Amino acid sequence: MTGMGALEEVRELLREFPVVDGHNDLPWALREQVRYDLDALDIAGDRRDRLHTDLPRLRAGGVGAQYWSVYVPAEQPDPVAATLEQIDCVRRMLERYPADLAPARTAADLETARAEGRIASLMGAEGGHSIANSLGTLRALHALGVRYMTLTHNSNVDWADSATDEPRAGGLTAFGREVVREMNRLGMLVDLSHVAATTMRDALDASAAPVIFSHSSARAVCDHPRNIPDDVLERLPANGGVAMVTFVPKFVLQAAVDWTAAADENLRAHGLHHLDTSPEAMRLHRAFEERHPRPVATVSVVADHLDHMREVAGIDHLGIGGDYDGTAFTPDGLDDVSGYPNLLAELLDRGWSRTDLAKLTWRNAVRVLGAAEDVARGLQATRGPSLATIGELDGTPGES
Repeated sequence: MTGMGALEEVRELLREFPVVDGHNDLPWALREQVRYDLDALDIAGDRRDRLHTDLPRLRAGGVGAQYWSVYVPAEQPDPVAATLEQIDCVRRMLERYPADLAPARTAADLETARAEGRIASLMGAEGGHSIANSLGTLRALHALGVRYMTLTHNSNVDWADSATDEPRAGGLTAFGREVVREMNRLGMLVDLSHVAATTMRDALDASAAPVIFSHSSARAVCDHPRNIPDDVLERLPANGGVAMVTFVPKFVLQAAVDWTAAADENLRAHGLHHLDTSPEAMRLHRAFEERHPRPVATVSVVADHLDHMREVAGIDHLGIGGDYDGTAFTPDGLDDVSGYPNLLAELLDRGWSRTDLAKLTWRNAVRVLGAAEDVARGLQATRGPSLATIGELDGTPGES
C-alpha cells in the first residue's frame, strides 16, 4: 500500500510537471448522456455520479493537459459530421470554462497553459473513418485543432487494419502510407492505439515523425490485441515516439480479458453494442457482475505494464492515456481522473525517480508534439498538400 509520504511527494511533483493525458472520451459521454447540453451536465462541479471526468477531479489528479477524444463510432452514418459535432463540443467546453481549460494546438501552447495554471486542451480523432478516405478532410480536421488521429478504431478502414478486426490490408495500403505522410506534413501525430501490429510496423516504416500510442499497454504483460508487442516498443527509441499506458482493465489484467468477452456477449444478447455505457447498459453490466464477479485491476497492475514498457522502450518513450469516460470499468485506485497520483506514488515506491516521473507525466508528451511540429516545418518547405485519392493509390472501386 502506497504511503502518504509518497503521495505528498507526487502531488508536489505534479504542481511542476502535471499529467498530459493522451485520451479522454468526455465529449462522447456528453453526447450520449445529454446530447451536448452542457447546462444539463455541468462539469464545473463534482459529477462522479455520472462521469469519470470533471474540473475538480482533473485538478485533484494533477492533470495539466488533456487530449480530448473527438471519437465517433465507425458505423456512424455520417462520421465526418459527427466528428465535427464532437469538435464543436470541445470548443464549447473551452468557451464555458476559460479559467480552467486553455485551447492548445502546439507544444508551446502546453507550456503557456502550464505557466497560467490552466489545463491545456487538445483534440485527437479516434479512427481513420473520421476522414472518409479524404486527405482534404484530414487537413480540415487539423485546421480545426485536431492534433492526432488514431488510424483505426475497432474495425478496419479501407486503408488500414485494426487490432480487433479480420486482417484485410495486411497493415497499411499505399493510400494508408500517404495518410501517414500527409499527417507528418501537417504536424498531426500518428496514433497507433487500436491498430493491428502489422499496421503499427508499417506506420513506423512510413512515418518521418515520432508516433504515439494514445492509450495502449504492453502485450507481453496482458495478451490482448489492443496492446503493443515488444518488437514495436523496441522501435520507439529510433522513432522518438511515446507509448501512453492505458488503465482499461480488459487491456491490463489477463483475467479481465475473458470476463469482458462474456460481459460483452451479454450486452449483445440484449440488443446493445458491447461498448455501450448508457444507464441501461450499465444496469445489465451490474446484473451480470452479480452473477459473475468481475476481476478487479489495481494500480499495481498498471505499474507492472509501465515497468515492462520502460524496460523495453526506455523512460523517454512512456506516457499516460487513461481512456476515462470511454470505459465501463476502471482499476481500484484509478477510479477516475483524480487517481493519477496513486499510480505515480506506486512508481515512486518502486524506485522511479522524480526525473523519471516528470518524463512520464509531462516532458515526453510535450517533446513528441514539438518534434512533430519540427518535422512538419521541414516537410512543408519541400512539398505541398497531397492531392492523392484512394482510388488512384489503391484502385478501390467506386472511389475517386
